[in-house]
Amino acid sequence: MKRTSYADMPCPMAQALERVGEWWSLLILRECFRGTRRFGDFERQLGIAKNVLSARLKHLVEAGVLERRPSKDDAREIEYRLTESGKDLAPVLIALAQWGDRWIYGGKAPVRFVNRHTGAAVDTLGLHDTAGERLTLRDLEMRVDRGDAAA
Repeated sequence: MKRTSYADMPCPMAQALERVGEWWSLLILRECFRGTRRFGDFERQLGIAKNVLSARLKHLVEAGVLERRPSKDDAREIEYRLTESGKDLAPVLIALAQWGDRWIYGGKAPVRFVNRHTGAAVDTLGLHDTAGERLTLRDLEMRVDRGDAAA
């Protein structure tokens, strides 16, 4: 079954899904955050078919989430590195993992996120306004910006 494209949908969520919404992409990004950089290492860590991995990496590079670089160890080897855009996905992946910890593992997930320097657990991500006030879903409203000055 062919997936629906969101390329023409004027919505930031739809556009984000167009770039990173395929589930292998999220697992590849998880591996990038863990330090994986080379094709063979992604393949081993994920158990993913070469053709699928190649297509997902190519898509993530084209989307500006990853970049290809020659390895410092061997210029014939290519490494995949997170771009600034890719690094900005860290809270998204952590929020998804925290949701899984709560709703799938009942607070006892086999992995957790901590400050590597202190060992302190990462606080549960939540919604806050620019003044720092914590928000609930009842506090939220999604407004469509039509680009006109009168809005």
